Amino acid sequence: MAQPSDPVRRTGRIMWILAWGLSLLLLTWYFNQRLLREHNPNQQVRVLDTHTVVLEQNRHGHYLASGAINQQPVVFLLDTGATQMAVPQAVAARLELPAGQALPLSTAAGRVTGYRTRIKSLSLGPFTLYDLDAVIMPSQSDEVLLGMNALRHFELVQRGERMTITYMAPAP
Repeated sequence: MAQPSDPVRRTGRIMWILAWGLSLLLLTWYFNQRLLREHNPNQQVRVLDTHTVVLEQNRHGHYLASGAINQQPVVFLLDTGATQMAVPQAVAARLELPAGQALPLSTAAGRVTGYRTRIKSLSLGPFTLYDLDAVIMPSQSDEVLLGMNALRHFELVQRGERMTITYMAPAP
């Protein structure tokens, strides 16, 4: 003869299921945050003074940093081999950047068509640059390539796994 279910036992089972579910949720969140920090260890740019920041390399040896374009958050990938800033199409659409003249471009992935655009403001840590040329590129990336047209305003010094970026004030 089957006995009726004990309400205390049923409550205990529900609590165990909730505890396991909460544990899995917390572990998922923790490891997701860890992966984000490994991909972009510079989510909060370390500021030494008003003219200097320090970036840490990610596990692939790249320098990524959180910043902003036109006061909207983006992730920059410092690329000293890029002549201009390159904004992926999806990021450009989110930032509502106007697509100007079409440009045939040669990239590591081959020939593509990009579009000229202007960036009103770019912020990285305490630094803000204004009125920069950029190219909107067909790309699946979420990172904006920070090319030499922006990086030329800074002195970049790499030591080990750190890069010190110092703003070079324009000569009077």
